[in-house]
Amino acid sequence: MITRRRAGAAGLAVGYLALQWLGRTYGTSREERRAAMPGDDLVSRPQTRVTHAITIPAPPDRVWPWLAQVGWHRGGWYTARWVDVLLFPDNLPSADRVLDDFQQLEVGDLVPDGRPDTECFFVVRECEPGQRLVLQSTTHLPLSWRLRDRARINWTWSFVLTPEPGGSATRLVFRWRARTRPWWLTLGAHLLIVPADFVMSRDMLIGLRERAGERVDGPAATGRPALEGEASPARPSGYRRKGQR
Repeated sequence: MITRRRAGAAGLAVGYLALQWLGRTYGTSREERRAAMPGDDLVSRPQTRVTHAITIPAPPDRVWPWLAQVGWHRGGWYTARWVDVLLFPDNLPSADRVLDDFQQLEVGDLVPDGRPDTECFFVVRECEPGQRLVLQSTTHLPLSWRLRDRARINWTWSFVLTPEPGGSATRLVFRWRARTRPWWLTLGAHLLIVPADFVMSRDMLIGLRERAGERVDGPAATGRPALEGEASPARPSGYRRKGQR
């Protein structure tokens, strides 16, 4: 009995360590993990660093429109619907079409990542269509924590698109870096968020590949009618675009 318990515990430990490794490195080469990326300078001395990558069978200019429209009640994050239903029930299904209303992304724009009352969003820090997108957030914590200064986060998401030889495919590298406080938030990120990222980020990259890759030879469909009660897609209620007060 003791031997079985030890074997079971050892198996769980090995599985958890595998999730830790995959949660930090899924799909990447050693060179990609070590390479500098846009946005690295926005988080000095990060406590958590994750790099993922995927090859998409479409050129960068076909991948970019899907990337440009990411965000809450925009194009979504391309994760599986069961993930949204289970963990983020307020999310709409991720778009399966390119949405014209969300293609004009600029530095300083806000990309919402939750209901307006959560005040949770990314700020666009770099935006080069077909090449790179860098998002930064200090808001991905419960609002009450932020108001009471119980915890802080500086979090960046960086997407870099590189054409593969021949130009018919794209190497998409995604990196997030975070600096958090206090210690228990940092510990929680390492213990829980990093392993979960194997599911979440991997799902997002696969969702991008499925959407951008399936229409390589034909024009991408566009447009999504607003749902009843939904804010105008160009400017979600409760969020400001750059220059707005």
